[in-house]
Amino acid sequence: VQLQASGGGLVQAGESLRLSCAASGRFFRHYSMGWFRQAPGKEREFLAAISRRGDTYADSVKGRVTISRDNAENTVYLQMDSLSPEDTAVYYCAVRTSDIVTSRRELYSYWGRGTLVTVSS
Repeated sequence: VQLQASGGGLVQAGESLRLSCAASGRFFRHYSMGWFRQAPGKEREFLAAISRRGDTYADSVKGRVTISRDNAENTVYLQMDSLSPEDTAVYYCAVRTSDIVTSRRELYSYWGRGTLVTVSS
């Protein structure tokens, strides 16, 4: 499985951004996809995950972030609204070879390289 995240960039506080993650592989629709982020000097943080069973969000972003997927395109998206400078980080997508969603980073087997999001005040 290979993952390619895109959509990052520089935005102003209060704006929205949609990240994309394109995955290779035949069994994409059977797997869970997750989004994480890592700010400078901080641990990698779970944001959201989705599978055919449903989705789950971190409390810190719930209501402001929406995860979705297009199985026909093997792509997962992360819509982020009301961005603030605290959202500045490298955003990563990841695959878990299970359809049970989880926030546990260690359960994801494949990771993309990440896309940088910078939010200016």
